[in-house]
Amino acid sequence: MEKTHQKSVLIAELGRIRKRLIIGFLPILAFLALCPSVSAQISIITDEETEIYLSNIVRPIYQLAGIPFNRNKIYIVNDDSLNAFVGDGNNLFVHTGTLIKADNSEQIKGVLAHEVGHILGGHILRQKIKSQDLQEASIASMVLAGAAAAASGRGDVAMAVMMGSQSSLLSHYLAYRVEEERSADDAATSLLQKDKTSPQGLLDFMKKLQKQNQLNGVEENLYFRTHPLTSERVRFLEQAVKVSPYASQKKSDEEYLRIKAKLRAFLYDPKQTFLRYPITDTSVPARYARAIAYMKQLNFVQAHSTIDALIKAEPNNPYFYEVKAQIYLEQGNLNLAKKAYETILKLRPHTALFQLDWAQIVLAGQPLAQELEAVITALRQALTKRPSSNGWLLLSQAYYLNGENAYADYAAAEYSLRIGEPEVALRQIQNAQRENPPQQLRLKLEDLRQRIKNLYPKLDDKKFR
Repeated sequence: MEKTHQKSVLIAELGRIRKRLIIGFLPILAFLALCPSVSAQISIITDEETEIYLSNIVRPIYQLAGIPFNRNKIYIVNDDSLNAFVGDGNNLFVHTGTLIKADNSEQIKGVLAHEVGHILGGHILRQKIKSQDLQEASIASMVLAGAAAAASGRGDVAMAVMMGSQSSLLSHYLAYRVEEERSADDAATSLLQKDKTSPQGLLDFMKKLQKQNQLNGVEENLYFRTHPLTSERVRFLEQAVKVSPYASQKKSDEEYLRIKAKLRAFLYDPKQTFLRYPITDTSVPARYARAIAYMKQLNFVQAHSTIDALIKAEPNNPYFYEVKAQIYLEQGNLNLAKKAYETILKLRPHTALFQLDWAQIVLAGQPLAQELEAVITALRQALTKRPSSNGWLLLSQAYYLNGENAYADYAAAEYSLRIGEPEVALRQIQNAQRENPPQQLRLKLEDLRQRIKNLYPKLDDKKFR
């Protein structure tokens, strides 16, 4: 899982292919501020447990809408406000504020169904703005995309940000019309009906937004600017609840409570966590949150004992072992962290995020030849399922340590392209070609060169031949 603060970072000298990399750890929820020159920023969090939770909720909604679902197109935005939005390519963004401040999974499902309603209605395409403004927005998106790929470790973040048409960073360019919001509500209630779910959750969330806005005394809430809320919309949802044959399930489910506790613990100060989850609260979500809070306080004895008790109760829960591994990393114990991740991969084999984390820990030590081969295999699998700039960077280092210089150059070139350094990528392709690579790799190098040429038609690649 990618994490909240960096002990050290992956550093690459982009002008050189065979680099000595300083490997560090991205503590459990990594949040990246994109384009710091802009006052409004967007941060992306990567967390396997939360993404799985969201996928399980929204996948059936996508399927009922007849929209292809791709789990990698779900993004968690580190923002405490109540918001969710969609972008081109069916990319779905959910704010941590929504996940933490909602009351139950029914509300989360209602919000996500509303966003799928925008996709179903083609609202993203129709809301493209005037050409000049669109050009300016595209430039801003490209800047964001490069920063996202470089710092988040997710190459797909770059494309999602570039293609997104409603991120908080670009909200002043775009605004939904009230009728389109009403249309999305209509689609959401229809989809929820097909899913045998009451629209009560969506109504409750809208009322929560309305109450928050009234307390603030202004109509400046981001969600209200991009999702105008009217009395007519509320009445429509109230009527939809009345006629729905399905009863509301307002009780918070255990999975949601754990997600909520985890996000609170990682994103909020430990003092807030202990106030919200006092020692008298012996529930699993509360103990989960306290284990993380103890770790953040560097109280490793309490952190280990708390998470160990959870592991004893649920020995097949990979997310508890993940926190255990993070505690070891905070203590600087690579070997025990690696063992914890080996357990995680036994429980969840071939999970891309876990494979990336395990590979990063192995490469931070002194890996044996057998371990390098396993790391290379794991990283190649992870990149197939979940392309990421960080994955290519790790793969480049693994190949280099394994003495496979041409493959190291190729992986580094893939990385450079994803962080917006096409000239560096071309030089790395050139270096790889000088290594007299096998035919299969030659074809990959030429394919990569062609991709660069297509993306950057004005770039003269002849000097790199």
